[in-house]
Amino acid sequence: MKAQALTIAALAATFLVACGPSEAEQKAAREKAIADSIAAAAAAEHAYTVDAANSSVKWTGTMLGVKKHHGMINMTEGKLTVQGGFVKAGSFTVDMKSIAAQDSAYAPDGSKQGTRAMLLGHLASPDFFAVDSFPTASFEITSVEGNTATGKLTVRGKTNEEKVTDIVVTEENGTVKATGKLAFDRQKYGVAWSSGSKDAVLNDIIELEIALSGNAAQ
Repeated sequence: MKAQALTIAALAATFLVACGPSEAEQKAAREKAIADSIAAAAAAEHAYTVDAANSSVKWTGTMLGVKKHHGMINMTEGKLTVQGGFVKAGSFTVDMKSIAAQDSAYAPDGSKQGTRAMLLGHLASPDFFAVDSFPTASFEITSVEGNTATGKLTVRGKTNEEKVTDIVVTEENGTVKATGKLAFDRQKYGVAWSSGSKDAVLNDIIELEIALSGNAAQ
């Protein structure tokens, strides 16, 4: 009886081993679990708060046939939602009083015209951005398709639909970096200054290069 019981136990053990998953099945199960985990991570939305100190907007304006000027505008606040490596939603605000000029196409300081200080004073005036009356400008995303975000740009208190194109997003260890380009017609926002000279025409298109850095929202 004892020998018979051992034989039955051995047969049962053999049967259980035979009915268990094979090595190939176990490998496939592990690979599927990993793939499911990656897919779940990609499908998850990640919310970020923009780090204003490490974010900025570069602007470029062109006097057709004469010269270009470019500089930076400081960010004040923003937020960003990313899913699967693409921007899904977000907004940011900039400080129009922080406009800086970084190119070198200026007359020496103290000259009667064409200095850097004169340009910055003019940009701040009602001829351009009237920063005392409208100290901030903003953009809020309303929809996204691929690497292009459509949204509401507000400058000088006027709001129009614009697009941020060529968006590139990098996420790593709870941080995000996102860049994109936005070009808008200044006339739509009341930035209507004209030199009055056919030889010095300011292009209506102002180009922006946006660089956002953010940390995972708490």
